Amino acid sequence: MTKPVPLAMLTAMLALAQASFAQDVPSPEYDEALAQSLGADEHGMRRYVLVILKTGPNRIPDGPEREEMFRGHFANMQRLSDEGKLALAGPLDGVDGWRGLFVLAVSDLEEAKKLAATDPVIIKGEMVAEYHRFYGSAALMMVRDAHKRIAAK
Repeated sequence: MTKPVPLAMLTAMLALAQASFAQDVPSPEYDEALAQSLGADEHGMRRYVLVILKTGPNRIPDGPEREEMFRGHFANMQRLSDEGKLALAGPLDGVDGWRGLFVLAVSDLEEAKKLAATDPVIIKGEMVAEYHRFYGSAALMMVRDAHKRIAAK
């Protein structure tokens, strides 16, 4: 004759089975089409390259050349964003020469270097770039569209 399985043991086994099953079931909010469109993996993450822009060796003096360089810098960021290559960008506080950042929606450092090399602030030496692999939420890819909806100008 077999011994009956204690109720506590059955309860524990059932809880483990449910936990195991739950790990294989997507969240009720999961949107597979959105995840795929953003390049998300099963964790909702993707690979990027974080570019830190630091003060470079050539400060362009105030005047028309500097103004033109920064107009080109902003136009370049817009182009990269429109191409889906720039997920996020913004200025930093300048402490220790850290001037700004890009989060590029590429996983390859060489591709990131080629993209950053198209920016006038890099070309003229006003800033230099430092590159780091970054694994973050694929939702960063939604920043561009959300920003358009909240920027008055």
